[in-house]
Amino acid sequence: MKRVLLIAGGGTLGTYTAEELLKLGHKVDIICLEDHVSDNENLTYYKEYATIEFLTELFKKNRYDGIVNFLLYRDDTKYPPFHELLSRNTDHLIFLSSYRVYADLQHPVTEDAPLLIDVEKDPVVQANEDYALAKVRSERYMKECDCPQNWTVVRPVISFSGRRFDVVMASKTEVVDAVKEGRKVKVSIESKNLTAGLDWAGNSGKMIAHLLFKKEAIGEAFTISSAQNLTWGEIADIYTEVLGTEFEWTTIDFSGEPLKTQFRWKYDRLYDRKIDNSKVLRVTGLKPTDFKSIKEGIIIELKKLGAI
Repeated sequence: MKRVLLIAGGGTLGTYTAEELLKLGHKVDIICLEDHVSDNENLTYYKEYATIEFLTELFKKNRYDGIVNFLLYRDDTKYPPFHELLSRNTDHLIFLSSYRVYADLQHPVTEDAPLLIDVEKDPVVQANEDYALAKVRSERYMKECDCPQNWTVVRPVISFSGRRFDVVMASKTEVVDAVKEGRKVKVSIESKNLTAGLDWAGNSGKMIAHLLFKKEAIGEAFTISSAQNLTWGEIADIYTEVLGTEFEWTTIDFSGEPLKTQFRWKYDRLYDRKIDNSKVLRVTGLKPTDFKSIKEGIIIELKKLGAI
């Protein structure tokens, strides 16, 4: 039995990662702000902020064979001290990046596809995009710093769950709320036939859990996707079939929205996100048959929510 720490692991992706780690026979500790109560002797929750001070004290008490860090550091200059502390207190550190680091130049996307940070030279984007570019800058710090090179980068696609049901820019419970309120969900016609960067959180958590403690994973990046590669139109059709959600495919103007919304639209939802996941399958030993279909995942989460 190995001991694993999940930082900011109280959300859906962390919950499914923990669930899979427990199945694999490991002991799991989770730092989070959610109110969770464990019913498993091998699962412990710490309701705390994952500050340097708290982590330092925790490492004095506990030794972790593996750490998965789900935290987002929008200001990537604040990441180095965390990385130095974490990498020196574990054998294997997994850092949560994102599939959004990829530009729209290679289809299907593999881990060596061109990165947005190297392709988009607009100074406004370089100065203000604090998600995908921040993730890449943290990735690059890990490679260059004088720390143990015991890291793995994971780049998950959107991981839908009961907390968020994504169809293009519609998110959270919009597809459920619209049915209750008798209205249609407006979605961008420009994205309808593009491959959605989307997967069920249960599939994503399984892949992350199975990458831990794999020697071939050290010093590598992995796109986390079961690569079912459905279009946004096909995703919408599932919600219509299962839930009765109606969609209005139309042109939507995002120019007046906050920059974060504009960036998410222009540098992700307008991209074709067909994924080649052969690398993560090879290293984890997982097979396509080990994953739930997108439709099965949607049904699971809607049932948990009590929507169907």
